Amino acid sequence: MWPVEPKLGKDTMKLALTNPVQRWPTSVLSGENSFDLRLPKMRPVPRLICRSFLKLYGSQVIAVEGAEHISAGCDPFILALNHSQKREAILIPAILAALREGRQVHFMADWNFLMIPIVGFIIRCNEPIIVDRKSARPRLLNVLKPWLTSRVSVLDQARQRIREGRSIGIFPEATVNRDPHRLLRGLNGAAQLSLELGVPVIPAGVRFPEQPPGTPIRESARFSIHFGQPLRPSAREQLSIMAVRGWHAEIMTAIARLSGKEWFPDNRRIKYAI
Repeated sequence: MWPVEPKLGKDTMKLALTNPVQRWPTSVLSGENSFDLRLPKMRPVPRLICRSFLKLYGSQVIAVEGAEHISAGCDPFILALNHSQKREAILIPAILAALREGRQVHFMADWNFLMIPIVGFIIRCNEPIIVDRKSARPRLLNVLKPWLTSRVSVLDQARQRIREGRSIGIFPEATVNRDPHRLLRGLNGAAQLSLELGVPVIPAGVRFPEQPPGTPIRESARFSIHFGQPLRPSAREQLSIMAVRGWHAEIMTAIARLSGKEWFPDNRRIKYAI
């Protein structure tokens, strides 16, 4: 049973839950489904966008747990979490900025989203790491790729951010997976960067406690975020294919535990993945 009223410091923000039965420890929100957003470390335009987006969609967040693991004092780290809704790509970076007084976690973002009016501008305000792996739909739009992507590889962009002391965010599943029970196998990027640079991975799970059992996760479903203890790579670990795969398995297992899903190394794309 979660405490009915967690104790919060004067600089802590608190969420007033609409569900009177279940209360969660939190250190991010303030007021009845609203956010107290001062964000002193964020530039004016991103701050305005972050505030506006959280006012519109902040009520979708039921609770946040383990926020101390992603505080600004923990930088740099790699945040790795499951991905079940398109909206998470904008909403979760905004929540992280609120938790960290405006200090951003820079997420990897598919370049195709940059072509969507307003959405592309919002994503750019997070100073994302642009992924150019996918082709545009329709393919004719691929002519825009050189203007929207970087000549620097995705991993090199991530390395640069981490070496600058900044944290990055990765959805290892690399697509929206609406399966309520299973994670996809995932890609090894977070594990490779962690081993190579010696930075910890913060696993996180996004849960949907109000989701009807056995049904695909809806875009509008409310969720809670659970940040886990940092996973620190061994200093003696050699950067080999087997080491990366083993570390990736540990990361995905932690995400599975925090998200309440199952993960197996042979999990393939299924009908709920888009």
